[in-house]
Amino acid sequence: MSKPTDLVQGTLNLLILKILALEPQNGWAIGQRLRQISGDVLQVSDGSLYPALHKLEQQGWIQSEWKVSENNRRAKYYSLTPPGLRYLEEETASWDRLSGAISAVVKLKAV
Repeated sequence: MSKPTDLVQGTLNLLILKILALEPQNGWAIGQRLRQISGDVLQVSDGSLYPALHKLEQQGWIQSEWKVSENNRRAKYYSLTPPGLRYLEEETASWDRLSGAISAVVKLKAV
């Protein structure tokens, strides 16, 4: 059986954008929020999170700025851009269609 974190590989961009749609956050806080919301089921390593953030920024879907964090350290804070919000809406609709189709197949009753 696959680990729950295997799912994150294909959906990480969507998850990051959704978390940033709530409010700008630094990378560490994004990872913590994902763990918290998912009840510790979804955990993203720094080795996956930061390259994904970099890629999203290159694509223009998020932007970043350096700020002082709650624990008084410099941290890069990420926020959603208007194109990022449009992409999030499109990807959310695609995810809803895909997850609905998968659920329909998984819930089939054996005869």
